[in-house]
Amino acid sequence: MKKKMKKQKTSTIKAYHPLLILIVIFFIVFSGKIMFIQATGEWDGFDLEQWANQQREIKAVTKAARGSIYDRNNMVLAQDLHVYRLYAIVDESFSPNPEKRLNHVADAAYTAKALAPIIGIDEQEVHSIIENGRSDGRFQVEFGREGTNLTREQKLQIDALELPGIHFIEEAKRYYPNGIFASHVIGLAQTDDEQVITGITGIEAQLDDLLTGEDGAIRFLQDNYKDPLLNDEAQILEKADGYNVHLTLDQKVQTILEDALSQVETEFNPKRITATVIDPKTGEILAMGSRPSYDPNNLGNVTNWFNDIVSTPIEPGSTMKIFTLAAAIEEGVYNPNETYQSGAYKIPEITRPVPDYRKHWGTISYAEGFQRSSNVAMAKLVWEKIGTDNFLSYLKAFQFDQLTGVDLPRETMGRLVYRYPIEQLNAAFGQGTTVTPIQIVKAATAIANNGKMMTPYIIQSITDPNTGEVIQSSEPTIAGEPISQETAAQVLKAMESVVTEPTGTANGVFELPSYTLAGKTGTAQISGGASGYLTGRENYIFSFIGMAPSEDPELLMYVTVQQPELEPTEAGSKPVSFIFNHVMENALHYQNIQPDKDEITVVKEMVMPVHIGLDTKTTVEKLEAIGIKVTVVGDGQVVSASNKQAGETILSSDHVLLVTDQPIMPDLTGWSLREAVQLSQLLQLDHEIVGQGFLIKQSITPGTSIDQGDYILLDFTEFNPEIMEEVETED
Repeated sequence: MKKKMKKQKTSTIKAYHPLLILIVIFFIVFSGKIMFIQATGEWDGFDLEQWANQQREIKAVTKAARGSIYDRNNMVLAQDLHVYRLYAIVDESFSPNPEKRLNHVADAAYTAKALAPIIGIDEQEVHSIIENGRSDGRFQVEFGREGTNLTREQKLQIDALELPGIHFIEEAKRYYPNGIFASHVIGLAQTDDEQVITGITGIEAQLDDLLTGEDGAIRFLQDNYKDPLLNDEAQILEKADGYNVHLTLDQKVQTILEDALSQVETEFNPKRITATVIDPKTGEILAMGSRPSYDPNNLGNVTNWFNDIVSTPIEPGSTMKIFTLAAAIEEGVYNPNETYQSGAYKIPEITRPVPDYRKHWGTISYAEGFQRSSNVAMAKLVWEKIGTDNFLSYLKAFQFDQLTGVDLPRETMGRLVYRYPIEQLNAAFGQGTTVTPIQIVKAATAIANNGKMMTPYIIQSITDPNTGEVIQSSEPTIAGEPISQETAAQVLKAMESVVTEPTGTANGVFELPSYTLAGKTGTAQISGGASGYLTGRENYIFSFIGMAPSEDPELLMYVTVQQPELEPTEAGSKPVSFIFNHVMENALHYQNIQPDKDEITVVKEMVMPVHIGLDTKTTVEKLEAIGIKVTVVGDGQVVSASNKQAGETILSSDHVLLVTDQPIMPDLTGWSLREAVQLSQLLQLDHEIVGQGFLIKQSITPGTSIDQGDYILLDFTEFNPEIMEEVETED
């Protein structure tokens, strides 16, 4: 029995022996693995120490600010702005102990009533958003467009209410303090889904890499109680804010320009406007604007993203004649007193003659031809005196065949169309060939700057806000010297005569009260594609390039207005002159440029006195005594009609018409279209108008007695699209 039991025990031990061996082996392997993990911190190639640190690691990102954009006087034009997005937690489970503390919106009605007036949403709409979110089983809700881009002031107002479940997400937004101000220049930057601000257009896009900073971070380890480990050293990566950009733009000059552009856009509804103000001695762009434009803070429906001044070539029209004249003077072949037959110019190599826009001038001097903007004068200079090959070399010397190098994005250039004789003649007066406005501005600096042509630029400097270091700066650069100082002076004198002489196309239209002015008008046709040029009195690009003071220009300005909507009595130069005269006069004063006119005319406001039915002589003496220009129509003793009403506010520069009880037709030569029409209406004449601008011919002889209903033809000198012959380009 005992022997049998011993045998059973031995059998049992033998049965468990393999299991014991396995347990021992497992224990040895496991112990070895533990010792290996302790020694290496790894498990099957997985770094357990790193994983543990990651579980305990806290990493906080410090966002870098995008660089700001400033004007030349350090006025902010673009900057980062911290805004807030509102959201509400509506899930009841987020308040596990509601009696002690509410973490969600429990009272939707109260919350809606408190939030609605601050964020500008109807109270019922706020209530519906909260209740709909709750019924849909959502954890949180947001409040649409009105709940985003909240200011710090709005956030503080809401914080003060201590509403349960109401929270904010801080976001970055690009903000433009001046709205529509120089939008095509500064450009646009917007925040993406990752809360990164990226430049899209303009300087914002061109210098995006420099404006964008590098985020910083701080890293430390925490224990199970969320406290930092005492023996851990925090790792700090300093943020680097983006570089600041300083432009040559002057905020005050730009504001004056923007106001003028907006006024003309409202009054004349043109298709396009461009305007540039530049210091011709340095090439610094002080103001640059165009329409249509956009407000980068509130985009709406943007119809044009491009900066037309650098990106859209146009036919320049007669402003090109200043460079044709410069080439003739530089070559020594220009005699201002030499005469020629105006009207039309025909050479055997072309099928149709080059026309002047008027046919009646007859034989005139080249000086008068330039003042009148004669196409024939320019064509003859190129074909007979300068030579077509030589003239092409001047066009290239003025760099119309290349980019200007302006530091703005998406610059394109026009195209010199100069293969055939008709194209060569057309180029003399700005037809066929295309240029961008900035190409015209650059070339014109040579006229204003003693023959030295300056490269236009708008980026003054780039600085590092973290160190104060200047990373990049711009200096005036001479792009070339296409003409001599003597030639530039003669061209300036010729341009001044366009403004001061009665035969000049700018006379009485472009004028600065305090400064002498040199300039040139332009009326460029618009290509209609395969159908040729557009027709109609409004389908032109009206332009003016001017420099002041004329003897030594401190500022240069170029304005173009395309297809304005004009009244029958309005010339295409009206919207252009409004922009130019207003901006240039004010900009020169702001720049502290000393006025150079001997007598500065100060325009005053006054009230028109009672005059109808009063003695003619006494009324005239009274008006002239206060500086009013008066024209008396007739030799009657009593004033019977006037273009001004008693009590009306008038300017000292206004022209008052007094019709007597015995009207006689005055000499209307030189009168503007508006003045002539006003008189015709006062006299109740049946008038017919030919052309526009200033009157040169009338069908009723001055001194003739007139009666109501008499017919009069009023013939004007300025460009008349209806009678101009189109010049066809030959292949």
